[in-house]
Amino acid sequence: MAGGSSSSCSCEKKKLLLMWWRAGVLLAAVTLAGVVDAQQLRQNYYGSSCPSAESTVRSVISQHVQQSFAVAPGTLRLFFHDCFVRGCDASVMLMAPNGDDESHSGADATLSPDAVDAINKAKAAVEALPGCAGKVSCADILAMAARDVVSLTGGPSYNVELGRLDGKTFNRAIVKHVLPGPGFDLNQLNALFASNGLTQFDMIALSGAHTIGVTHCDKFVRRIYTFKQRLAYNPPMNLEFLRSLRRVCPINFSPTSFAMLDATTPRAFDNAYFNNLRYNKGLLASDQVLFTDRRSRPTVNLFAANATAFNEAFVAAMAKLGRIGIKTGAGGEVRRVCTAVN
Repeated sequence: MAGGSSSSCSCEKKKLLLMWWRAGVLLAAVTLAGVVDAQQLRQNYYGSSCPSAESTVRSVISQHVQQSFAVAPGTLRLFFHDCFVRGCDASVMLMAPNGDDESHSGADATLSPDAVDAINKAKAAVEALPGCAGKVSCADILAMAARDVVSLTGGPSYNVELGRLDGKTFNRAIVKHVLPGPGFDLNQLNALFASNGLTQFDMIALSGAHTIGVTHCDKFVRRIYTFKQRLAYNPPMNLEFLRSLRRVCPINFSPTSFAMLDATTPRAFDNAYFNNLRYNKGLLASDQVLFTDRRSRPTVNLFAANATAFNEAFVAAMAKLGRIGIKTGAGGEVRRVCTAVN
């Protein structure tokens, strides 16, 4: 029995390593191409071809955030997932009639419909501007919108590099292999982000986007209840915080139940997320590990103590994120609508 179990475990480990290797090779190719193609990006890209593009996007996004706050964290999540899956090409916005698209796969299955609608409305508004039809990509509109929701919720305002083309395809199969999981440890997080040209410092800064938004109970239920032989909460969790989460997510929780990623200031883009980690109030294991692991703890302490340092690091990391897998030439297009290729 023991021998058979060990062999099975070894086989599973080999399969997992092979899966990660294949995903890593694909991501490395996407990243290398993006490094070259990112040279086409620049600020004020539409200054002459569609000068009102950025202000129009901001106006539409602002209206939608006022109608539904979920648009703010939802837009950030859309941008992050888009860039990590196939590069920043708005492939996450493509919809297949049978639901076989990126947004309905694995970790992407819960992407905010309000955020998707806001991006589509922003695209329609830009297309309606005089002389702007067919000029501004959905990938760029998503990048602008991500910038706008940060500043609209109290975060830093910054210029965004533009000039991306939209992708012509999507790849549902790789989604679950290229996005961070809620139970990732620091080694897994660093490996995944490094495959996209991002450092540990970048990863921690981008994790600060969890200062707004929610996650459903199924993503952290194993953090708040013991299962089988698991007797300790790892990473550790503040006892009062644990009790509050159990009230929100009882063991027989509803699939629609959720909790705030930052229970302190859930509707403000600030550095409270990092202060929460210092008190063991990180909702996801992949959040709390940033403080628990001594290799990343100094950066968490820096961002918790210095909001300016966090804002500057976040803006720099968002710029690097936005350069991943840029499409050029025949490899991309400017879609007429974000949900379908031309």
